[in-house]
Amino acid sequence: MALQLDDKLVIGVSSRALFDLETENRIYEEQGLDAYAAYQIEHEKDLLKPGTAFPLVKALGKLNDEGRYLTEVIIMSKNSADTSLRIFNSIEHYGLNISRAALVGGMPIFPYLGTFRTDLFLSANEADVQEAVNAGFAAGIICGYEGKPIRPEDDIPQIRIAFDGDAVIFSDEAERIYKAEGLAAFAQHEQENAQKPLPEGPFAKFLKTLSVIQNTFPRSEVPIRTALVTARNAPAHERVIRTLRAWNVRIDEVFFLGGIAKSEVLRTFGANIFFDDQAVHTDPASKVVPSARVPYKK
Repeated sequence: MALQLDDKLVIGVSSRALFDLETENRIYEEQGLDAYAAYQIEHEKDLLKPGTAFPLVKALGKLNDEGRYLTEVIIMSKNSADTSLRIFNSIEHYGLNISRAALVGGMPIFPYLGTFRTDLFLSANEADVQEAVNAGFAAGIICGYEGKPIRPEDDIPQIRIAFDGDAVIFSDEAERIYKAEGLAAFAQHEQENAQKPLPEGPFAKFLKTLSVIQNTFPRSEVPIRTALVTARNAPAHERVIRTLRAWNVRIDEVFFLGGIAKSEVLRTFGANIFFDDQAVHTDPASKVVPSARVPYKK
């Protein structure tokens, strides 16, 4: 019987999000594909250093310990099979729970996201993430993490995932009003629609899947903790609360910051990944926690 992924949390991760491949990427950009392929083959037995998404991916894989099968992490890369051995050698060395891959040899990745029932796609390539978002998938551009060094032996005791609200969990409807008409119009619109749930954004399904996993554990043993970190404040908070209630979604911590910088809250929360649609938030956040920018759907 074929393996079914519909009831799993499926994470697609690019090799450059999982490992530090910035040197190799510069060779590709400056010298071309042939030079990149030759370098990878020449260094096939050299281990890659962990990248920004490494701790999260490692922790997600450990959710399958003790006979559980909750998550599936799949390498989704534009590498060819011939240039991928270094990646798989590193995966094996670090003991990551990854056995499946989609190696598309330079072709677009997004058509395969649906094939693998992908809930989240993480990549350092902006074009690949934009195509994924355009196709209706939750996807984030991994930012360069400037926080404490990533040590492969470190374990995450509890996975902590933080989200912005508008244009991430929720649609960008309210944000468009704010940008077009200003703060007063935005506040009035949200007050008038406080009883009406916000439309779903690109990360709504991912959040709901996380909530399902959380609910399979006793509350004192839940391995995933979530936070909503939004620039909204009162009176625009009510619609958010009512929306999450209508979705029957669990959010463990919620911060209505009203313009206060998000980075210190994220540091205190201890986010292992933070998703936001604006570089003005992800740039400072990536100095303290791993972060990913969510582009607008085009």
